[in-house]
Amino acid sequence: MADVIVLGSGTSSGVPVLGVSYPTSFLANPKNHRSRPSILIKGPTGNLLVDCAPDMRTQLLREGIEMVDAVIVTHTHADHIMGMDDLRSFCLRSGADMPIYTLPQYAADVRRIFNYAFEDFPTGIEVPRFALHEISSLPSRVELCGLEIMIMLVQHGPWPVLALRIGDFAYVTDVKTIPPESWDLLQGLDTLILDAVRLKPHPNHYHFDEALAVAKELGAKQTYFNHLSHDYDHDVTNAELPPNIQLSFDGQRILI
Repeated sequence: MADVIVLGSGTSSGVPVLGVSYPTSFLANPKNHRSRPSILIKGPTGNLLVDCAPDMRTQLLREGIEMVDAVIVTHTHADHIMGMDDLRSFCLRSGADMPIYTLPQYAADVRRIFNYAFEDFPTGIEVPRFALHEISSLPSRVELCGLEIMIMLVQHGPWPVLALRIGDFAYVTDVKTIPPESWDLLQGLDTLILDAVRLKPHPNHYHFDEALAVAKELGAKQTYFNHLSHDYDHDVTNAELPPNIQLSFDGQRILI
């Protein structure tokens, strides 16, 4: 058994978007306030973080998370990695480098963007310390935090993105195409979290109609749409969807 916490259910800009005016009724619903996309899985032996959103610090404080033991980086777009510096607190607490699992090209991005996390500094200078683990063969099975994780590949337009399955739960963020091999690995799910960025078509993400069709075809017992823009008014949209396909929200907890 494990607990999945949706840290952020929003798209790259978050919701509300800076500079945009919204109806008071929209803002009154806390579930329409969406931070950038990330989940945390509370495993038997530790906490696994999937992506490090720019909002990571406030997300983890909100959920009372005092330790992160390992990280999977699905890809290195800004909304998925720009919270990584805040991993320093956990590195200092554990006295060890933070294990980061990602594709080789994204490991290179992390080394470039957070180069100081791999350098030697005098004692007393607090920086995050990363131990990169490159996943070069997919699909791949890894064990982290007491969890057996199947890691697979999907396509976010031209960019490869890691998706994962743990038991009968799967997390598929930032996706436009699911290759046949990964499609086969997403059968028989109890719970699926799936990208559905907005109402109108998008070149690199599933939009609402695509996500709805994919959710129905994959046939998970329960699907939650994530990576959501301000196109969606949470309660209004959920009322129009079938009970087994609903919108996710910040702070949502799913037992797997």
